[in-house]
Parts: sequence; C-alpha cells; structure tokens
Amino acid sequence: MAENKQYITQAQENGSVMISEDVIVSIVDRAVAEVEGIAGLSSKPGADIVDMIGKKNWGKGLKIVINDDETISVDCNINVKYGQSVVDVAKAAQEAIISALESMTGTKTSAVNVNVCGIAK
Repeated sequence: MAENKQYITQAQENGSVMISEDVIVSIVDRAVAEVEGIAGLSSKPGADIVDMIGKKNWGKGLKIVINDDETISVDCNINVKYGQSVVDVAKAAQEAIISALESMTGTKTSAVNVNVCGIAK
C-alpha cells in the first residue's frame, strides 16, 4: 500500500477492513453534490496541473484527515448558487457529509468545516 495515503482500519472477526482516504473523498464529494443550493466544490487555481503530477485531491476543494483516534476531519470548500441562503446551504452540507460518512464507514467525524468560497449563477 502507498505510504503517503491514510486509511481507516477496522478490525473484523476474520481480519481487518481498510478504507482509503480516496474512498472518503468520494463519499464527501457525492454527499455535497446532493445538497440543494451548492454549485460545486471550489477548486484552487492549478488543481488540474497538480493532479497530473500525482498529488490527488490537492486543490479540489476537499481536505480529509484521518485522526489517530480513527475519526475523520473534513475541510470542504464550496460555491453556493446565487439566491440561496449561504448559512442554510453550509449547514445542510455539514449534515449531509456527517450522515454519509458515519453511515457508510461506521466511523465518527470530529469536525466538518464548510468554507463558502464563492457564489455561482
């Protein structure tokens, strides 16, 4: 397994289950996409170039940290559709992310920080 990736490890009766940070990113990405009022994740300039050289998810609007106690911390940068309540959309994103992560991975979230970086038409 790659040394630079983080995994959530859950001991099972016949071995262990390891969930990659890439899976966590996919879960968060889909949860955010289903929230009404979100125009998308806010990516940093140069994200496409960095992705080509192998730094996955850098600049794509998500930062996932798997803590020592096996909890997950998420920083999520979003753009909100014009005319929507920024606070309501951000709260809905937090709730969707927490619900998706906890139900799909069986782990707790220690923090979900939603940063509204822009407004889109």
